[in-house]
Amino acid sequence: MIPESCCDSITRQLGKIGEIVNKGLDRTGTLTILGIIGLTGIKEQTLADMRLYSEYLPKSVEIPFSEEQRCLHFLWDAFERAPVSVATNFSIPFRRILAKKLFKKCGKNFCAESNIRFNFGQYLSVGNDVFLNTGTFIDSKGGVTIGDSVGIGEFVRIFTHTHSESNHAERTYAPVTIRDYAKIYTGAMIFPGVSIGEQAIVAGGAVVTTDVPPNTVVAGIPAKAIRPRKNEGRRREELNHVWLYDSAFQDE
Repeated sequence: MIPESCCDSITRQLGKIGEIVNKGLDRTGTLTILGIIGLTGIKEQTLADMRLYSEYLPKSVEIPFSEEQRCLHFLWDAFERAPVSVATNFSIPFRRILAKKLFKKCGKNFCAESNIRFNFGQYLSVGNDVFLNTGTFIDSKGGVTIGDSVGIGEFVRIFTHTHSESNHAERTYAPVTIRDYAKIYTGAMIFPGVSIGEQAIVAGGAVVTTDVPPNTVVAGIPAKAIRPRKNEGRRREELNHVWLYDSAFQDE
């Protein structure tokens, strides 16, 4: 294990970032954080004039982005360009600090790997001990709720809206729910309106278009139930949804 003394500077930097974010992030605070993570050269006026991609989507008309939300989204995405983002003992706590303010809800021990993308953090609710692996994309416009101790693998895609075939401007939104202790494996795709049951497993590459019952493994395109989850009589905490060695970052 890494000696705690080796991490003192990172702890101090994260502490300062947490103070800035928790008091209410503005452009000045954003520039300070950019400096801490090694991204400089951006002017305050640039931040003032900046608009996110999501602000050009129709959903943003219903609930416009506040300056704080805009700055939080900007920091989330900009962080991936910073060399320090590859330092896991900095990056996971950093993303956790942002998520607690950016998401509609973020529980304890949230772990997000690199290149996680979502378009509306304010429509994303995350429970305790959730792990998002690299490359996950969450289209949260219609609302996404992720329960406790859910693990989502690399390059999973979650969608909450569709377009009419006859008129692309017509959109339909439907929320996605992933219940406690479910696991979504690499490359799976979840369609709008789907509910993943408690302790269910979605196999890698599956395309999920209908609800998944609890304690069920689904696979295929479209996904079908193939068998019960092999729980061996265990449930919830007994399933040991520990994401990294020695429960790293799951100590709150």
